[in-house]
Amino acid sequence: MTSGTDPRIAHLTELFSELPGLGPRSASRLVADLLTAHKDIALALAQSLEDTVSRVGRCRSCNTLCTEDICPICAKSDRDCSMICVVESASDMTAIEESVSYAGSYFVLMGRVNPLKGIGPEDIGVDKLVNRVLSEDVREVVLATSYTAEGEMTAHMIASVLKKKAPAVRVTRLSKGLSAGVEVEYTDPATLTAAILGRH
Repeated sequence: MTSGTDPRIAHLTELFSELPGLGPRSASRLVADLLTAHKDIALALAQSLEDTVSRVGRCRSCNTLCTEDICPICAKSDRDCSMICVVESASDMTAIEESVSYAGSYFVLMGRVNPLKGIGPEDIGVDKLVNRVLSEDVREVVLATSYTAEGEMTAHMIASVLKKKAPAVRVTRLSKGLSAGVEVEYTDPATLTAAILGRH
């Protein structure tokens, strides 16, 4: 904490700086803006955060973050439940939905495998995915993990498990319309559409 800085403001700034994409300077500017020009937004944000955090859980079907038992996408009756698109995060699911090229169901992992950090398949919900594939009439699983080292490793691991436990299920991967090292979340809708339609 800088000498002379109010401890509450300093603590708030420190909390914001822990968020991805926000360094100390960005966090400081954001906090100053919320406490001066946008106090109404700050109060609404605080109330919404408290309410949402107290209610948030995982959709019993697709595993995404939601505040109800089932998320709005899984609640739709017109989705093709014979197809599951596996993504790394809720933001990846949102990105694919915005491409308006996929009408199946989803499964949201809790990240991706990373042996160096001790993150294995059991930590990201692969068992839950496999159980869903085995218990439902699933014909295809689309692996939409990112084309990063961890994303590729995660896709390969899931494909191997499904090949052993559900050999009749077709397992596909998003087309290489996605560049190497790219995150699904930050891919434009047109590229995502090409990748989904060209899956292999």
